[in-house]
Amino acid sequence: MAIYDEILSKNAKIGVIGLGYVGLPLAMAFAHKSSVIGFDINEEHLNVMRGGKDPCRELDDSVFENADILFTSSLDDLAKAKFYIVAVPTPIDKNNKPDLKPLISATQSVGKVLKKGDYVVYESTVYPGCTEEDCVPVLEKLSGLKAGSDFKFGYSPERINPGDKQHTLENTKKIVSGCDSESLDNIANIYSMVLEKGVHRAPTIKVAEAAKIIENTQRDVNIALMNELSILFGRMGINTYDVLDAAGTKWNFLKFFPGLVGGHCIGVDPYYLVHKAAELKYHTQVISAGRFVNDSMGGYIGKNVVKKIIASGKPAMKSRVLVMGITFKENVADIRNSKVVDIIHELQDFGVIVDIVDPYADPDEVKKCYGLTLKAKPEGPYNAIVAAVAHTPYLNLTEDYFLNLSVGNGILFDIKGLYRQKIKKMTYWSL
Repeated sequence: MAIYDEILSKNAKIGVIGLGYVGLPLAMAFAHKSSVIGFDINEEHLNVMRGGKDPCRELDDSVFENADILFTSSLDDLAKAKFYIVAVPTPIDKNNKPDLKPLISATQSVGKVLKKGDYVVYESTVYPGCTEEDCVPVLEKLSGLKAGSDFKFGYSPERINPGDKQHTLENTKKIVSGCDSESLDNIANIYSMVLEKGVHRAPTIKVAEAAKIIENTQRDVNIALMNELSILFGRMGINTYDVLDAAGTKWNFLKFFPGLVGGHCIGVDPYYLVHKAAELKYHTQVISAGRFVNDSMGGYIGKNVVKKIIASGKPAMKSRVLVMGITFKENVADIRNSKVVDIIHELQDFGVIVDIVDPYADPDEVKKCYGLTLKAKPEGPYNAIVAAVAHTPYLNLTEDYFLNLSVGNGILFDIKGLYRQKIKKMTYWSL
């Protein structure tokens, strides 16, 4: 019996390692079609899931109802699976180098319980070659099994977009790849159980890895171009969003927008490609330049806030600034690699007193991760306000709202251009 048939009939279990914003939706989707073991090392998050809730606040509680899933941190439980999916984070370190520790740790856990006939599929974003060169040897060493003959492996990159209720796991086509034709068939069939749009079969694992990493690299480079144009247009006194509205009337113009590029995908993945390129004695030009521009935007915005405060006749030292939003993007609770923090640190370096509010972020997580304190609500008056993240509760705020929080007519920094053409009395600045 093929492993696909075993999974479908619940004679074999799927093990999902890493139950974050990628792993949990995948595990829950499979748990309504098959039997699943959800494995994670965070007991606090596991207890939340056992109570029928998503710690990342992405999934509705109803998803947990009638789901055939065991949430566990026990390797004994994980050993009962036959089809393993690794969906752990792949961050970068302080030097912007790939940090494979979570991936290798998860691989070691699987290697300790791997059995003959099992499958291992990786979803974590990596550079081309990582699955076969870095992960599979660990599986072989710890299991004593031979890849390709004793166990099969593959790669199927995640395409989860946090906060996006339109492009979901179920209605997004997924790339799959395998170590041979048999594994590719089984992996494709198993994933197709939960995918309405089906799968794209990549010819090799390296092609699948490369496809994933250039999806985010392409966005990063295009956003960097918009950020650089924003800096240039700012010096010309031109509003970038007005320019994009005009240029966007042409049929083939790609409408990217300037902004902060943080999070665990677009702001991280290109560094994995840069790392691999360096191993091959190639220095990336466009990719590295894009990363430099985007990583510089928080400091650029912070300096402009200080300049506007000084231009208003107030010293920067001990001026009060409100920053609205600290998550890495709109309508999510995730604060990992938030570039809003770069704005805050830049302001603090000038002696500015910064208050931070965010309707989605967890105050304890913000304190633990960045040493910053979230306010329950604004406590004005402020010399300047920075609307940093386009959360839904912020979309319809009026100029009067900002004026009531401001010293005099105030200064509004509208990073996402939400209030363009609505601000008449305040000093207004946007990318």
